[in-house]
Amino acid sequence: MSVNLSKGHKISLKKEAGEQLSNIIMGLGWDQKKKEKAKGWKGFFKSSGSSSGSIDLDASCILLDENKQLVDSVWFQQLRSKDGSIQHTGDNLTGAGEGDDEQIKINLNNVPPQVKYLVFTINSYTSQSFAEVENAFCRIVNQRNNKEIARYNLSGGGDYTAQIMAKLYRYEGEWKMHAIGEGTQGKTYKDMLPFIQSII
Repeated sequence: MSVNLSKGHKISLKKEAGEQLSNIIMGLGWDQKKKEKAKGWKGFFKSSGSSSGSIDLDASCILLDENKQLVDSVWFQQLRSKDGSIQHTGDNLTGAGEGDDEQIKINLNNVPPQVKYLVFTINSYTSQSFAEVENAFCRIVNQRNNKEIARYNLSGGGDYTAQIMAKLYRYEGEWKMHAIGEGTQGKTYKDMLPFIQSII
């Protein structure tokens, strides 16, 4: 069964999965709050000049070394890490359907040894606050059998434009997950980086 995480909760991926994981998926999702006279819909749009009030949300993965220095990043302007171990499946332009709005696939065995932290974030490229977002979550899935291992659901939003969702980190030869759930400001991960480095 999938583990439901609370803020600050840490787990061992190997222990929860019951096996040594190699390929996993970090799925991230959210809803835009329903407005009067309009049906609710998930996700975001990459269109410019929209008058619909749609929120352009982007998921990113930031790779940091033991000293919390940036090694690489995977986001909508770079969908694959330079070493090829991490792949962003791309923007969900329609926001249609249930489930993950964006997915980031990770080959844990191929993540460079100098990388200690994989930090997963969601930010509002259109600078609208998370007060307009609800039901944000992230979840880890075993890609081998498509089984969900752990899920972290956030409750409510706040007056911030970015959210640090969770991190994966190496500890004593295995990968662990830490549910973070901290709000900050930023249109892209680059704006968030100093805050990320200060809290992990």
